[in-house]
Amino acid sequence: MHLWTIQRYKKFYSNTNVRSGLRVRYDQDIPAEVKESIVRFVKWLRDNYEFPFRVNIYVKSDSSIVAWDGEPVNGVFRYNDDRYVEPYIKVATGDFNKNKEKYGRDDALATILGTIIHELTHYFQWINNTSQTDRGMEYQATLYKKWILYEYSHFTDHP
Repeated sequence: MHLWTIQRYKKFYSNTNVRSGLRVRYDQDIPAEVKESIVRFVKWLRDNYEFPFRVNIYVKSDSSIVAWDGEPVNGVFRYNDDRYVEPYIKVATGDFNKNKEKYGRDDALATILGTIIHELTHYFQWINNTSQTDRGMEYQATLYKKWILYEYSHFTDHP
């Protein structure tokens, strides 16, 4: 069963009035090609997947985000124990120009989109209340990053 399409969340949210959708907010100094790529990708996500409880993605110009444990990472999914408080994702894009120079534009953009997918997988794990170890959740998020990027590659020639 596809984690991004199962609907276990309906048991919890069916009788409530919650906001839904996927929203993105950008720091002012995000490179235009990064923003354009994310805009296209998020439109594709909205057309292909349901986001039953609002999740915001904050695209940061920093080269890293601080994780729960204080470690610098490329992205984080943050949620509250109160399941009616909207979760959010932060994604670091500050290394884009360095990665573009080293790996090429498409791979540098795919890295950012992959981080978004990874963190959205944690959103779907959370909203569907999946029961796994931390290691299992990270493994699953890594697999979905590959699968969703592959699926998206059939929609577009370049991220």
